[in-house]
Amino acid sequence: MALVRYVTEMGMGTDVHGGDYTKAAKRAVSDAIRHSSLNFFRALNKSPGDMRITVRIGVAEPDSVDKAAVAAELPYGQVTVEPVLGGLNVPAAQGNDLLVIANAAVIVCFEE
Repeated sequence: MALVRYVTEMGMGTDVHGGDYTKAAKRAVSDAIRHSSLNFFRALNKSPGDMRITVRIGVAEPDSVDKAAVAAELPYGQVTVEPVLGGLNVPAAQGNDLLVIANAAVIVCFEE
């Protein structure tokens, strides 16, 4: 069976203090799905559990993202999290604080 893409949502999240890439990534996923209401399940004869979701997270340090914590932001479907190089680090004007920005693409597919 082939996977067919039905939805692509984008979001941005930040951790303003502390440089926590996972926190920023979770906020980016929340931002991406916050305005979505998927109403096509019945028309496709599918359920929310049938979704195959890929979450691509762009951050400056991809290995610092807790993939399981990010996947837990999505209540349905089989979720795969792919941290990739991206996002933005903004150093503090003074001290060693760090603002990190994460970008998320949440891609929803179904097997057809």
